[in-house]
Amino acid sequence: MIVFVDNEHASGYAGKFGQMIMANRVRIKYELEDMSGHECLIVRWNKVTPELLDRLDVAALFISGNSASADEYDPSEQEGLNAALREMRWPTFGFCGGHQVMGAAYGAELAPIGELDEGGQPFGEANDMAPGLKAEVGYLPVDITATHPLVEGLGSSPVVRHAHAWELKDVPVGFSNIASTEMTPIQMIVHDDHPIVGTQVHPEYATDEHPAGRTMIENFMRWANITT
Repeated sequence: MIVFVDNEHASGYAGKFGQMIMANRVRIKYELEDMSGHECLIVRWNKVTPELLDRLDVAALFISGNSASADEYDPSEQEGLNAALREMRWPTFGFCGGHQVMGAAYGAELAPIGELDEGGQPFGEANDMAPGLKAEVGYLPVDITATHPLVEGLGSSPVVRHAHAWELKDVPVGFSNIASTEMTPIQMIVHDDHPIVGTQVHPEYATDEHPAGRTMIENFMRWANITT
């Protein structure tokens, strides 16, 4: 079994796009099952603990993004997920907000990209997220800065889905950053010794026109040896 951690806060589900976000969680679950050959269980972010993962005999974790601001989360409710991440016993792939949660669990600073420049268009006008903050949004290229099994076959600048107004301000100890954009320098953190990775982009929103994200997930599954 693999686990897809739903990292959306209750406030995100109460928002304008809550139903769409929830529907996409089910779509992603099915796609992860098809790619891995494992049954995939969706578990809410505040229900994950090492004990639960042991009881389920979990082969890998995937952590979703989130529309809610990172400062809406109660740190005490994140303790179980953070404990599981710090044990480093499960191959893990964090998508966007999942990447941010992962980085913070390993000691990196998490903060908004920055305040919107005067005259700029707030991210919130498009989707009720992060009004007044700078954001990186759309299917845009990311610059690959190192070789790694995760990015095999993607070329130097694959186009992937971006939708974030927060970022990691530094790379956690024991990790390397292997991708970048001008707005968000830390785009892909990979642990130096374990199959643990976070991407600021959304590979789970790959399309037929922009399939690089799917390739990235398939590469991770081969690298982590979790396909059946």
